[in-house]
Amino acid sequence: MENQALGKILIIDDNEDLLFAAKMFLKKHAKDVTIEKDPRRIPFLVNNNSFDVILLDMNFTDDTTSGKEGFHWLKQIKEIDPKAVVILITAFGDVEMAVRALKEGATDFILKPWQNEKLLATLSAASRLKESYNQVEKLSTKQKQLQSELKKPYADIIGASASMKNIFSIIDKVAQTDANILILGENGTGKELIARAIHDRSNRKDEIFVGVDMGSITETLFESELFGHKRGAFTDAKDDRAGRFEIADNGTLFLDEIGNLSMPLQSKLLTVLQRREVTRIGSNKALPIDIRLICATNMPVHEMVMENTFRQDLLYRINTVEIFLPPLRERQDDIPTLANHFLKSYSHKYRKDFKGFTPAGLQLLQKYNWPGNIRELQHAIERAIIMAEGDMLDSRDFFFLSAKPTNEKIAATATYNLDEMEKSTIQRAIDKNGGNISKAAKELGLTRASLYRRLEKYGL
Repeated sequence: MENQALGKILIIDDNEDLLFAAKMFLKKHAKDVTIEKDPRRIPFLVNNNSFDVILLDMNFTDDTTSGKEGFHWLKQIKEIDPKAVVILITAFGDVEMAVRALKEGATDFILKPWQNEKLLATLSAASRLKESYNQVEKLSTKQKQLQSELKKPYADIIGASASMKNIFSIIDKVAQTDANILILGENGTGKELIARAIHDRSNRKDEIFVGVDMGSITETLFESELFGHKRGAFTDAKDDRAGRFEIADNGTLFLDEIGNLSMPLQSKLLTVLQRREVTRIGSNKALPIDIRLICATNMPVHEMVMENTFRQDLLYRINTVEIFLPPLRERQDDIPTLANHFLKSYSHKYRKDFKGFTPAGLQLLQKYNWPGNIRELQHAIERAIIMAEGDMLDSRDFFFLSAKPTNEKIAATATYNLDEMEKSTIQRAIDKNGGNISKAAKELGLTRASLYRRLEKYGL
């Protein structure tokens, strides 16, 4: 048998001679063999380790015949780890109790004294069962993540401007490598699309792509979301949960808005990236990870390093290659192509037959500043298609863009309508910060989520 084919084994029995003999025999076949004569240490051992197979005696010194202790500790093990694979050690006369134990969650039993070949065969079958449990859990978690990702809208990257051609060239060069990528650009410029394009052209394209919005994760949930947790690690931890790093194993992990992380969270992230392993909350077991890392931010991270608000060593770790996405106002040649793409998409979605744009309509789109970039253009065309009555989108169908006041108009406009005042204030903050939602939200004293809700409310 291949060396270490059995993984990690735990043996609990009050017979020290049996423990020693079993360990001497199994250490040639298992990755690790832990022996314990005191069953009271079972909760500690199972909580702090991940065993592939547990060998548990049915009777201990307090009660050598009834098997009650065996049932008690079997129940304890299954409560801590419902997927634990437990093999009972029993005497010949206890077979009926062993059969009962199988119904209560044990995987198999072996009789004392055992033959080494029989013990090895039983442990091998149990190890394969444990591996299948692990694979099912991993596949189930990945399936849930994949279903979540498939629900997100995805469109091919559109653009023929010189700046976009340069970006396509960079993607072609870096995609086949495992180099860490940092994508910079304003909100709405398509940073996640670029990350997905790199993944889809990489050697990991058949594996999972996991996206995480770092700006939406609170300090208290950071480790649980990214690194996972064990059941009971904290109040709401009702089940074991894999973190995003673990889910993305062998695939691509995309960390969006990484510039929003506090210094303590940056330190925790850096440690994981350096060691290439994660430890779930409530566990001491480090799990190796193999990921392709892509990060993105709209924050000026290089300036933040100079201001000591972003770790320089973390920046070095994540930006082997940098890609800068220009704002839409600097890609005016791409606006007609993007506009027609969204026109076709939303015409189909809302079952309308739009033929295109009038010259005035297209001219308005090309002159507008687009502080919200491609995302704002997309929403503008969707809104126009819903409300328009003809079969061509005209400038009047985008009245909500042309009517947006400049700073001078706002200053000259007197209103006491609270909604209008809030709308104007939000628009000024967005214009002042060049469409940067994070900066605008900070200046307004709002969270990003709150600001997005107001943008939706006022159609901004």
